Amino acid sequence: MLKTRIIPCLLLKDGGLVKTIKFANPKYVGDPINAVKIFNEKEVDELIFLDIEASRQKRDPNYDLIKDLASECFMPFAYGGGVTTIDQIRKILRLGVEKVVINAFAIKQPAFIKEASTHFGSSTIIAAVDIKKDFWGHYKVYDHVARKITNKDPEKYIQELVNEGAGEIFLNNVDRDGTYLGLDLPIVARINSQLPVPLIICGGISSLKNIKDAVEQTKVSGAAAGSIFVFQGPHRAVLISYPSYNELKEIVG
Repeated sequence: MLKTRIIPCLLLKDGGLVKTIKFANPKYVGDPINAVKIFNEKEVDELIFLDIEASRQKRDPNYDLIKDLASECFMPFAYGGGVTTIDQIRKILRLGVEKVVINAFAIKQPAFIKEASTHFGSSTIIAAVDIKKDFWGHYKVYDHVARKITNKDPEKYIQELVNEGAGEIFLNNVDRDGTYLGLDLPIVARINSQLPVPLIICGGISSLKNIKDAVEQTKVSGAAAGSIFVFQGPHRAVLISYPSYNELKEIVG
């Protein structure tokens, strides 16, 4: 068993698989079911699916797609996008999803994390936090639905979510999303040092070495990435890939 989880993070839009750069300009990269089949063959341990339009469009999760994903996945996976009620979470879990990711709704209603974790257990609930630097270069919580930077301090907000019962934190760096610029390790290390729950980091991962450095320097529980598992080469040609178990073992032990 690997010490650190290396997780493909797959973005959904209109039923297709897309990839963004700094949360903008989604590029269609294929069919999510086909992607799952490839990741099955590569024996990936877990996946994260995030519907990037559900919350913004104020619609329910795409239950038909989630059902299809669950029937095809050999591995456990988490789903996020458009989750605002206990009934939605219940339905998602009944379809075969292991964990539910809550993001935008928690910004306005942090207590929903407590309600969800009380109903389904904290290990089922992942609180996602998007961060972005403001004009002065300070990280703030970013609201992807409103497409704006909030005045919330990430460290204080994350602590609030943990106090409400979040079983994991998914930290995504908007400024580095899809850029291959590498993870911002100082902010990751600072946040992780204060956390009593697992932290999954995402946004900017450039290589397997970048993940190795992050694990060694910050001791995070997991690293999620999209671009390095979806694109190949300088022209960003679509080619789904994933390291072998032996390669992963060299990186994270």
